[in-house]
Amino acid sequence: MTRRSLRVRLWIAAALSIGVALIIAGFGLVALFERHVERRIGDELTSRLNQLADALVVDANGNLVVDPAPSDPRFRQPLSGLYWQIDRTGDGAQRRAGLLRSRSLWDAVIALQADSLEPGAVHTHRLPGPAGQRLLVRERGVSVRVAGNTVSLRLMVGIDRAELIAARRAFATDMLPYLALIALLLGLATLVQVRAGLAPLESVRRGVGAIRSGQTPRLSGDYPDEVMPLVGEVNALLAAREQAVERARAWTADLAHGLKTPLSALAADAQRLREQGNPLLAADLDQLAEGMRRRVDRELIRARVRSSAGIREARADSVEAIRRLLRTLQRTPEGGRIAWQLEAPRAAFAALMPDDLLELLGNLLENAAKWARNRVVVQVHADAHIRIRIADDGPGVPVNELPRLGERGLRLDQRKEGSGIGLAIARDVVDAYAGRLDFANAAEGGLEVQVRLPLAP
Repeated sequence: MTRRSLRVRLWIAAALSIGVALIIAGFGLVALFERHVERRIGDELTSRLNQLADALVVDANGNLVVDPAPSDPRFRQPLSGLYWQIDRTGDGAQRRAGLLRSRSLWDAVIALQADSLEPGAVHTHRLPGPAGQRLLVRERGVSVRVAGNTVSLRLMVGIDRAELIAARRAFATDMLPYLALIALLLGLATLVQVRAGLAPLESVRRGVGAIRSGQTPRLSGDYPDEVMPLVGEVNALLAAREQAVERARAWTADLAHGLKTPLSALAADAQRLREQGNPLLAADLDQLAEGMRRRVDRELIRARVRSSAGIREARADSVEAIRRLLRTLQRTPEGGRIAWQLEAPRAAFAALMPDDLLELLGNLLENAAKWARNRVVVQVHADAHIRIRIADDGPGVPVNELPRLGERGLRLDQRKEGSGIGLAIARDVVDAYAGRLDFANAAEGGLEVQVRLPLAP
């Protein structure tokens, strides 16, 4: 498959879309997890903040104290990551005078942002903490009576966000295998989807192949709506092709029939010249008329075998066709002097129309009879194809001329009569039925013709 392959393009598009979707899903899930955990931690901080407010009292000396102190041992461990602090609102001197904090802060102070807090309101901040920590902070404002005066306080509880970050990384690590599994499942689903999506095109390809091989005249079947316009256009093209072929066949037939009368006149003129004592001119006219007749016959054959008419029902016994032709050739002067050796099974049916098979084998056997000295061997084998070998003991053909055999009008030896189109007709027939025609020098000394034809179903 190449970059122009539709399958490759679909796979690339699917891989990109799956990759982008999984990346977005991964980041989205991590962000959602982080938000959820942060909300839970924030709720826990709010609960601790409320406990801190409940423990805030004024002692006998009129000082603010926290009694009892929060019980979490992390509040007593220096730089543990969990802190509380109580600050008095007002100017800096008042704030420092009224500062209370957990032992975990040691000698550090969390610098709270300037914030207007309504009594009972809870605000959330992200603030720098001791030892370079980043804290998630919840704070609220409260008012207490101290020595007859109302004092506004800011209560803060904070926790190091490193725990949140570690939980996020652990979640992402645990999620990777599941994302890989999802990618695998999506890849399998893409495989099924691509196959199912391209299956109609493969069906069209097989249908076109069946049309080309003559098994069916049209594309037929239950195709998706998106493919039906293509099927309709292909069938319309086939119909137009058949009409064009039929017109060409009709024109060729009309031309052939139109030439019959002039050819008959030429034959009559040749006979009169012969009777008047001019045999050389008569022979020239006979040869000219015969060449024209053979060319007309060739065009009629080409028009028939190059059309699709009748190919689907093509079936002919090659062995019986050879026997019929040999019986005819043995009654001719050239064929009667030759020993014909036939090696064949009882029957071997080729996927050719009977007339076309007779035309093909007739030209090949006539050519062998023309050049053979004493013997012609004909062998027929039937396996996956019909294979026919015709070998004579004649002079053969130079090796460099073998590829040219079957060219229109080619005559390598002018010593014998002929138009040079017999082998060309044979090649036309073989090509029309997707067969193969090969030439070589035979072990018998002459020309060997190997014919491979499709086997009839």
